[in-house]
Amino acid sequence: MSGNTGAVPFLDLVDINADLQTDLEVAWKAVLQHGRFVGGPEVERFETQFAAYCESRSCVGVANGTDAIELILTALGIGGGDEVIVPANTFVATAEAVRAAGARPVFVDVRPDTLLMDPAAAAAAVNRRTAAIIGVHLFGQMVAVPALSSLADRCGLAFIEDAAQAHGARYGGQPAGSVGRAAAFSFYPGKNLGALGDGGAVVTSDVELADRVRRLANHGRAAHDRHRHELPGRNSRLDSIQAAALSLKLPRLDSDNARRRELMRRYRESLPVSFEPVAVDPAAEHVHHLAVVRTLRREQAGAALSAADVGWGVHYPVPCHLQPAFAGCDERLPIAEEAATQILSLPISPTLDDGDVVRVCDALRGV
Repeated sequence: MSGNTGAVPFLDLVDINADLQTDLEVAWKAVLQHGRFVGGPEVERFETQFAAYCESRSCVGVANGTDAIELILTALGIGGGDEVIVPANTFVATAEAVRAAGARPVFVDVRPDTLLMDPAAAAAAVNRRTAAIIGVHLFGQMVAVPALSSLADRCGLAFIEDAAQAHGARYGGQPAGSVGRAAAFSFYPGKNLGALGDGGAVVTSDVELADRVRRLANHGRAAHDRHRHELPGRNSRLDSIQAAALSLKLPRLDSDNARRRELMRRYRESLPVSFEPVAVDPAAEHVHHLAVVRTLRREQAGAALSAADVGWGVHYPVPCHLQPAFAGCDERLPIAEEAATQILSLPISPTLDDGDVVRVCDALRGV
């Protein structure tokens, strides 16, 4: 716990990593001594640990979460002429990766309660060009897995998980990373499981797919001949020091997530009635990467929080289909568009204490 009496930061990465400083220094010295900064033994160790944590067979460490999505699509042969269904309410990286793979993102609306992909909207968007559905486990909550995976099965589509914000989340008892053809994770420093820089992973129980992703991410090299390049690949690999840091942090992920759930419970008990937390699906075990509420007075709320020295954010103020990068989308997606004007992200981190939640809620009472 931080026990701070000063500002309530939106996210304090120094505090999050403070109690691991000695262990991180030991890990760094080990990497310095063996000199395998890329592809060292730390990478294979973390891949094995994280695959087991996700109850999946394979994990391939890559450079970041965006690359992870693109590599999955490319490994599945999805590209030019194909369409991929994505929710409008997500970080732009989801759609960005689809475009980078050569496919066309098709944006669909979200559920009004959880703000996650609406399975009915996804079903309505399927056509002969559709190749995949990317279910984004946003804010720390998994999508409605049974509906979306069964839709994908019926239509012969790949169901892919964007699990960048859902390390340790579950739906119906199944962990993120185990319910799709493959899952993309990000280890950006602010994630529930965050590295000390960029990092990502592809997790899948399809061993052949994992092998293809690994080769694509390593310049298309053959498995047993580094001078033979069998695929038109790229350079997207997880560094040894990042893998070492992730291995140190993984054992405490579940307890950190439990603390996040406790903090969110306190928010629900203490927030003024004009601030409504985004709903949790009864079948979901949320890990609250973000504490998102809806309010009709976001501008005033932001001003009140700033005046009280409380950090806050908006995730995300412009839905993907309205971003200039994806101009040409004529669809109106009213639920995502309305939510984008109302959502507000409050501080939530395992380093916050109960008094921090009280201070945040007190700052909002006059709004």
